[in-house]
Amino acid sequence: QLNSWRRLLAGTSGHAEGWALYAERLMEQLGYLDDPADRLGMLDGQRMRAARVVLDIGVHLGKPRLDGDGVWDHDYALAFMRRNVNMSDEFIQFEVNRYLGWPGQAPSYKVGQRIWEQLRDTVAEQQGDAFDIKAFHKRALDIGGVGLDTLRAALLT
Repeated sequence: QLNSWRRLLAGTSGHAEGWALYAERLMEQLGYLDDPADRLGMLDGQRMRAARVVLDIGVHLGKPRLDGDGVWDHDYALAFMRRNVNMSDEFIQFEVNRYLGWPGQAPSYKVGQRIWEQLRDTVAEQQGDAFDIKAFHKRALDIGGVGLDTLRAALLT
C-alpha cells in the first residue's frame, strides 16, 4: 500500500516537473510539435522557465544583478521577469513571489528533465534493440513520485 500512497499523493518537483519537461521534449522528438505555432508555444514556455531559473539562482545565491548594480532583490526580479517573459503582470508578480519563497524549485524542473532523459538513454543503451520506450515509461511512472536518486536507483538495478 505504501507504493500506492507514494504514487498517488507524494512527489517532488524534480520528479514531477522533470517528467513534464521530459514529456514535452519527447512530444517534439516524436513529431507532435511540427506545427510552427505549437513549436513556438513550447519555446515560449521554455523561455519562461529559463527566466525563472535565472531569477531563482540570482535571488537565492545573492548573485550580482545582470547590470552589475547590486544584488538581486524583489524589485529587480520583477523588472527582470517583465523584460524576459510574455505573461500578464499579475502572473509575473505571482511567479516572482513564488520563487522568492521556494528556493531551488525552478532549477529542479530542468534537473529533473535531464535526469529523466539520462535514465531513458542509459536504459536504452543497456537493453539495446530490446528497449521499449512505453515499457520504460510504465516502469518508471509505476515507481511513483520519488526523489530523483531513488528513481535512478530503482531503474538502474
